[in-house]
Amino acid sequence: MAEQHRPHTGPPVPASAPSAAFVAALRSAVRGTSDFGPTARALTTMDASNYRRVPLGVLAPRDADDIAAALTVCQEHGVPVVPRGGGTSIAGQATGTGLVLDLTRHLRAILDLDPAARTAVVQPGVILDDLRAAAAPHGLTFGPDPSTHSRCTLGGMIGNNSCGAHSVAWGTTADNVRGLSVVRYGGQALRLEQGSGTGPAGAGARGAGASHGPRGVSELVADHLALLRTGYPDLPRRISGYALDALLPEHPGGPDPVRAFCGSEGTLGVVTEATVRLVEAPRARALAVLGYADESAAAEAAPGLLPYGPLTVEGMAADLVREPAGLLPRGAAWLFVETGGATPAEARAHAERVLRAADAVDGAVVTDQAGQRALWRIREDAAGTATRMPDGSEAWPGWEDCAVPPARLGAYLRDFRALLAEHGLRGTPYGHFGDGCIHVRIDFDLISAAGVARFRRFSEETADLVVAHGGSLSGEHGDGQARAELLPRMYGDELVALFGRFKDLWDPDGGLNPGMLARPDRLDTNLRFAVLPKRPVDVEFGYPQDGGDFTGAVRRCVGVAKCRTEETGGAGVMCPSFRATGEEAHSTRGRARLLHEMLAGEVITDGWRSTEVRDALDLCLSCKGCRSDCPVGVDMATYKAEFLHHHYRGRLRPAAHYAMGRLPQWLRLARPFARPLNALARLRPLAALAKRLAGIAPERTIPVLATETYSRWLRRRQGSGTRILSSSRVVHLWADTFTEHLSPQVGRAAVRVLEEATGRTVLPPVPGLCCGLTYVSTGQLDAARRVMRRTLDRLDLFPGQPLVVLEPSCAATLRTDLPELLPDDPRAAELASSVRTFAQYLEEYAPDWTPPRLDRPVAGQTHCHQHAVLDDAAERRLRERLGLTGELSGGCCGLAGNFGFEKGHWAVSVACAEERLLPAVREAAPGTELLADGFSCRTQLDQLAGRRARHLAEVIAEALPEPVPGVGAPGPGR
Repeated sequence: MAEQHRPHTGPPVPASAPSAAFVAALRSAVRGTSDFGPTARALTTMDASNYRRVPLGVLAPRDADDIAAALTVCQEHGVPVVPRGGGTSIAGQATGTGLVLDLTRHLRAILDLDPAARTAVVQPGVILDDLRAAAAPHGLTFGPDPSTHSRCTLGGMIGNNSCGAHSVAWGTTADNVRGLSVVRYGGQALRLEQGSGTGPAGAGARGAGASHGPRGVSELVADHLALLRTGYPDLPRRISGYALDALLPEHPGGPDPVRAFCGSEGTLGVVTEATVRLVEAPRARALAVLGYADESAAAEAAPGLLPYGPLTVEGMAADLVREPAGLLPRGAAWLFVETGGATPAEARAHAERVLRAADAVDGAVVTDQAGQRALWRIREDAAGTATRMPDGSEAWPGWEDCAVPPARLGAYLRDFRALLAEHGLRGTPYGHFGDGCIHVRIDFDLISAAGVARFRRFSEETADLVVAHGGSLSGEHGDGQARAELLPRMYGDELVALFGRFKDLWDPDGGLNPGMLARPDRLDTNLRFAVLPKRPVDVEFGYPQDGGDFTGAVRRCVGVAKCRTEETGGAGVMCPSFRATGEEAHSTRGRARLLHEMLAGEVITDGWRSTEVRDALDLCLSCKGCRSDCPVGVDMATYKAEFLHHHYRGRLRPAAHYAMGRLPQWLRLARPFARPLNALARLRPLAALAKRLAGIAPERTIPVLATETYSRWLRRRQGSGTRILSSSRVVHLWADTFTEHLSPQVGRAAVRVLEEATGRTVLPPVPGLCCGLTYVSTGQLDAARRVMRRTLDRLDLFPGQPLVVLEPSCAATLRTDLPELLPDDPRAAELASSVRTFAQYLEEYAPDWTPPRLDRPVAGQTHCHQHAVLDDAAERRLRERLGLTGELSGGCCGLAGNFGFEKGHWAVSVACAEERLLPAVREAAPGTELLADGFSCRTQLDQLAGRRARHLAEVIAEALPEPVPGVGAPGPGR
């Protein structure tokens, strides 16, 4: 007999604020933490889609019992619920107006892993890469792997039926889930298992009897067999709608309630536990990269490669390759075909067979892991890089991942391109060509009424086009709000009405993720851009990549959440504070969301004075890692400086801003008193008092002042008669604050090396120059501009001559902040273009110099600003010529200029250092050279590890032969 339930009367109507009774009932019923404050709400208004909905609050449940209790309370109080994992959904299904369940905080345990059975039991908040890492020692992996694998959760993958690049080999998530424990709205727990169509409903514990689902589902299927047998297209990436055909009696293995639940987007129940299938991971992999004349040619070639048993057949066009792609063969579009084998030779042979079979313009087989990683990064970052057109204009999801039969993909892409042109739109398709699944970002105007209207017309016509090619509106990321309204065009009204009845059997109150799949919101409502200011915000930086518009800069964050990766490999930096705390508010995406809501003014209502934004930005290290590592180039260091400038305008600042933000000024004043000040700093009571007054962390040691500055040493060395004969005989070496007052030995070493290598004279620095770094990092932008203009007025470079800057943070400031704070001064751009690092200058101006051979291993730190702004390729090549082997740590040292010295930052600073730098130094073999070109990095190593690291210039200078008096050291005029 069908389950009795109330007729569907619509979802609960969310209130603008939770009632006190609801909050009290929830908090008394659960052990997890709930937060109804503006920060928590602002952080979860958006996912990676075009949509925005403001929740009442966020709950981080501790276990399945918490979830059941929360769903019971929510039903009693009429509060809707949306489960949320990594928040990377592209169709809007991770946004909601009621209570958001954050399943990533506590529910992230791998409960069991059975290598013999090739299964794992996981909680919904388990990160995909964590499961893969746990399975790897057994030679196993979880097959589906979306490009967000480093931060997406298994619960989210089940909700969206995620797929990824390897679906041609291992299928979708639904193909790899064996059992589910779920909780319905109201708190009832169910266990779903494959082939369990007749078990008792209501079993909750793992291993207990499994059910078909709520009562009435079997009858619903039995009453509509013909419709369910004929209403679904047959293609590998059919994700749209509810998979009711999985409940047909003739389904292989019997009715499959697990498959029917997968892809339900949190509208039926909340997953509390999942049993998933693991697959054997190839011991070795190779990558055949095939070049084609255009994307349609690549798409038409893809189905012909499937008989060769590849692991992947991915496609993308040249439009998405922003950087020089030396690894890519000739062509305007490429297929990435990954093959596996028991040995590297077998994997390579497999890839070479694919290469021979392909009718490509050009091709290559890549077997080294570094080369494969570099190529896969190009493909995985496409979700971000596609959000900006080559001319810098914005592009958005909205028609993100339809799928057609692979054999029709080439024809579909031609028709799709024609439809884009008809609407005056641009977009670059890419994606899973082997499965006929296409991703694309399109330059919709989602701000003006006319642009939104065109967005709707294009979506409707594209839906018809997909259906005409026998496809699915969603081929990976689900329907959400972006496509669910269009499901009648694909399935017809009768089948879509059946979806609504299925939803009602599971959720008769309509409390789970309302507005998605069944009875969806319109695709052109709840757009996240509608709340933003219509006029440009008055700001200080130029934002040249965003047309001078701060709102446009904040819009850059589309939510792909690469910043939420908890471990970074290689030289990656972003986002050290998130990896230290695990808090969304301390990720680049979280901070961008808070700035978005600050501009919107609905949740965060006090604008630039917002304490919520200030507190989130407080732990931003200004490492600039997001500027390079974020696929869309979000530059949170600049946004932080902008915010601090406005936040503290006309107000008292923290003591650290006056002390460390004006460090160049204080060091110049302290210069004559270096010896007595150093002595006083060694007296603990006085040092403690000074640190307390200056806002310095009590755990820190005050650096020692140089008793002879770099400038004084150079003038004394060269005497007063230095003559400048020509620009070709001199080197302009920037005397940054740190080299000048705190580590002059670096400057002395650089002078010796530069003069030895080039035969040129290093000119004494002009007094009073400063890049403005410390003023920028503390948001004192008026002072920064004064300092920068004074520098431009005083600095007199020979035309076309480079400026060598030893401190990476100062070089980065001159390269980026200077022209962006003074966009109307042509001298700023000219000076920025003249900046060279020490190694860059040697490579460019002393190419024939033979450096000394040092032949020893190295450890230490690549400065985060070097990675993000300056590029360290020249440094790598110079180390290779010196015979210095090994890699320097990526990431951030954690000191990051004033950040690690500020009171309250000690724990995060140490955590950042402990992530990569300190372990690498501890593990270094005896005799390893410790390198760190940044003063912060050297200071962090000294204070946390008791180890002295050196600038590369110091290491080289030490190896040079001692100059003979009167010979080899350039004198005046040399």
